[in-house]
Amino acid sequence: MSKRILVTGGAGFIGSAVVRELIRATRHKVLVLDKLTYAGNLDNLQPVAQNPRYEFVQADIVDGPRMRELLATFRPDVIMHLAAESHVDRSIDGPGTFIQTNVVGTFTLLQAALEHWRTLSESAQETFRFHHVSTDEVFGSLGAEGFFTESTPYQPNSPYSASKAASDHLVRAWHHTYGLPVVLSNCSNNYGPYHFPEKLIPLVILNALEGQPLPVYGKGENIRDWLFVEDHARALLLIAEKGRTGESYNVGGNNEKTNLEVVRTICRLMDELAPDERIGQREKLITFVQDRPGHDLRYAIDASRMRRELHWSPRETFESGLAKTIAWFLENRSWWLRIRSGLYRGERLGVVA
Repeated sequence: MSKRILVTGGAGFIGSAVVRELIRATRHKVLVLDKLTYAGNLDNLQPVAQNPRYEFVQADIVDGPRMRELLATFRPDVIMHLAAESHVDRSIDGPGTFIQTNVVGTFTLLQAALEHWRTLSESAQETFRFHHVSTDEVFGSLGAEGFFTESTPYQPNSPYSASKAASDHLVRAWHHTYGLPVVLSNCSNNYGPYHFPEKLIPLVILNALEGQPLPVYGKGENIRDWLFVEDHARALLLIAEKGRTGESYNVGGNNEKTNLEVVRTICRLMDELAPDERIGQREKLITFVQDRPGHDLRYAIDASRMRRELHWSPRETFESGLAKTIAWFLENRSWWLRIRSGLYRGERLGVVA
């Protein structure tokens, strides 16, 4: 059955992967809402831009009247809320923007969604979903063992993760107080095509291609669980359509790697896929830099509920997903050259003096 799905932040990295998967794998009509800040890029949606089931509108989720107008006009059956400021280093430099978008924006969207939901028929109210997409960073830092589960207490340690934790709590409150049908998801670190090059993996790929230093925070011992973005997109569609109301789902790739392991793997693959005699072995470009303030040691997701209840598991290993990612960046120079020439040049962010 065809539905009407609103995707906020749909021109961003994860949001655009969701939109591409919605158009590819379903019959749903999709309205993409995005403010088009530095990380929002309509080039990410070019593969589906001509599809008659796709529509785009530029708007800010903090704008309450505009949100109410869009929901009244589009009449969504599902809202997939991915719009967010999402880079920890930027949140250290300018936390106010994160509070405004991630907290105030989510509150504003919830209010508009609640008003819209109350206008629906009883049967439409039962099938409506507000899917809030969040991060594993809300749980804080793990020690050497254990995993984040859906019941792990929140302990956010950066302005970014604190703003996402606040938005998670708002979504739960609107469900329990007002009855709004919500589902939540918390994911591990994503990587893949169209990844904005301020994040570790695309930054290292492009620096390695250009023979530039490959920055590694501290000793490179921080551990993350890596999830290929297209695997995540499939998971998000399942959660939005089949997740139990009021519940949260952890989505992880079961690919724990230290940052140094990640960078060394990229070096090896880049040497194989894009050898350059002038640069030589990329591993010699690794440069250890001052650590990020308050850098969480380890994140790891227990995604067993996703496997058990929604029959989802990642299709890509870290190595296969990374090879696909590198190949995409090598084949799509025009996409990242436009970013590198203007919006972002790879400079260090998030340094506290």
